[in-house]
Amino acid sequence: MLRIAFASNDRTTVNLHFGGAESLVLYDVAPGRAELVGIGEFTAAEHVGESGRAGLTGTTSDKVLPKLDFIEGCHAVYAASIGTSSIRRLMGLGIQPIIVDSGHEILDLLNEVSLALVYGGLAWVDKAKAKMPAEAEAAMAPSAMGQSHALISSADDL
Repeated sequence: MLRIAFASNDRTTVNLHFGGAESLVLYDVAPGRAELVGIGEFTAAEHVGESGRAGLTGTTSDKVLPKLDFIEGCHAVYAASIGTSSIRRLMGLGIQPIIVDSGHEILDLLNEVSLALVYGGLAWVDKAKAKMPAEAEAAMAPSAMGQSHALISSADDL
C-alpha cells in the first residue's frame, strides 16, 4: 500500500501549486483499490508586492511546513506545480514530488499507481515497493472517511 497526496481544491482533479495549496487530499492505494484517508485544509498563502512573498496570510511563517507535517509518511505528492525549494524538502523527507498538468483527474492517477503496483513501470512506485515490508504491501484498512474507489489492477480491466 502506498500513501499519496494530491494538491486539489475540488477533490477530483490535481489543480493546485503545492506550496500555495489550500487543500491536500490523501489516499492509500493498493492494487485494485484506493481509500480516501485524509483531507488537509490550509491557510491561504499570498504574494506580497512584485518580488516579495509572505508565508501564511498575515504572517511570515513557513507556508510549506504545515503541508509537510500533514503528508508525513506519504510516498508521493502530485501537484500542478512545485517550487524547487519544496522539491528539495519533499525529497529530503523521502516523498516523491510529481508535477502533472492542472486538471489531471485524481482517479486516473490512482489507476496508474494501482497498475504500477502490479506490473511496475513507474520508477517511484518500484522504488517505494522495494522499501516496503511484504505484509504492509497487502494490508489496507477500510477508509474512515467512507470513500473508496475500485481501481484497475489488470490489463483485463481496461
